Amino acid sequence: MTPFPDFHGNQAVAASLRRMIERDRIPQTILLAGPEGVGKATLARRFAATLLGGEAKIEQDDMSLPENLERIGERDKLPSDKRAEDPLVFATHPDFLTFPPDGPLRQLSIQQMRLLKERAQFTPSRGKYRVFLIDHLDRANEQAANSLLKITEEPPDHLIIVSTAENFYDLLPTIRSRSLIFHLSTLPVEDMQAFAASRQWSHDDRRLRLACGSPGVAVAMDLEEWDKRRQRMLALLDVSSGQAKFSAWVKHSESISASKNEKLDYYIRILYSLLEDVLLLREGCPPARNPDLQAQLARIAGAVSFDWIRRFTARLDDLVEFSRRNIQKGIALDALAIELRR
Repeated sequence: MTPFPDFHGNQAVAASLRRMIERDRIPQTILLAGPEGVGKATLARRFAATLLGGEAKIEQDDMSLPENLERIGERDKLPSDKRAEDPLVFATHPDFLTFPPDGPLRQLSIQQMRLLKERAQFTPSRGKYRVFLIDHLDRANEQAANSLLKITEEPPDHLIIVSTAENFYDLLPTIRSRSLIFHLSTLPVEDMQAFAASRQWSHDDRRLRLACGSPGVAVAMDLEEWDKRRQRMLALLDVSSGQAKFSAWVKHSESISASKNEKLDYYIRILYSLLEDVLLLREGCPPARNPDLQAQLARIAGAVSFDWIRRFTARLDDLVEFSRRNIQKGIALDALAIELRR
């Protein structure tokens, strides 16, 4: 029997959280760290539902639900002062609140943390606990992080803060030191297959392969859009490796720059998967993520060195950080192509 219903993978972490509830020995600040889409926020909701009851209400705060995505998308169109006047929070269940990143840059704001501090003083509507989920705490700006630090110094006895982060080293050391940290990893093949079966995906091996062990990524993936973006990033690799003229990239760059809805993150994830396959092919192994592009990727693999792949990956790591700022995605990818082409 799994510790929490309909939760796949990372069962040791789930079991630890379940034991805390059973023994009623729950730390007031918990941090769930791990790659995107491995179930950090899902586990937080399952934990809260077991502790508080009202699972159906808590699940309405799932950020992947269409109505929640629509609400977040509508807020992206608002000016920053309007968003500041009405900080983003989801609170379908009276004792479970979710504070997700907000705005085009997907950051946690000082206004959200002030609202958290205000709501933290309210006693539970039933039972003895309230649970606040701070999703993607590593996307808190400096003011928000410092504000949260003050809250964690002396939280009310009834409050449990569960945070998630992809890279917990981005957090203030003092926040890390006050948290009980659990590390979640990507799921092995058998767990991903069990997840697919629970979703009644009968023939979707490609989706699982591209998700790289992250159920959340598999759910959110639009394969048609993925293929369009992948074709653009394949053109970027062709140009960067000297297999095509820079002019072959320009039309793709212009299209990416003109799109207001697409984020740099979408392209970075695809580039990582393509680079992984280039490295595998260079070492004589078959591609893991994009076998349908083996011929094109093999041509690139034969033209580049291991050091080129290493430098490309390092630049992508830099872009991950820059994507959280107001960086122009088209210009950023142009600069990447030019630098690596040299």
